[in-house]
Amino acid sequence: MPTMGPLESRFADLIWSREPLQSRALVALAETELHWKPTTSYTVLKRLCDRGIFQNQGGTVTSLLSRADFYAMKSEQFVEETFDGSLPAFLTAFTRRKKLSDREIAQLQALIDQMGRDGHGD
Repeated sequence: MPTMGPLESRFADLIWSREPLQSRALVALAETELHWKPTTSYTVLKRLCDRGIFQNQGGTVTSLLSRADFYAMKSEQFVEETFDGSLPAFLTAFTRRKKLSDREIAQLQALIDQMGRDGHGD
């Protein structure tokens, strides 16, 4: 699974929120938003392209993985590696220190109900 560090994630967010965009425009944006030198931007862009997250074809940068898909994969990997793939174990650990609001509980219940109706439950 492709990975990104915190600075790479900020750079990726620039792309995801504006794609498609010209690589020169991306470099200028990173200079303004992140205070990066052009060489840094091109290096990070190449790294993220090499990892299969983005592509730079003809000077136009687009994503190969959407933001939602990338973070879904990252979350799934975390639960798999840390909690043997058990979402209930993850939620138990997560709610040990952070209590869910009534709204969050309702959102989770609606998600569970929807998954049951769509046949995604096991």
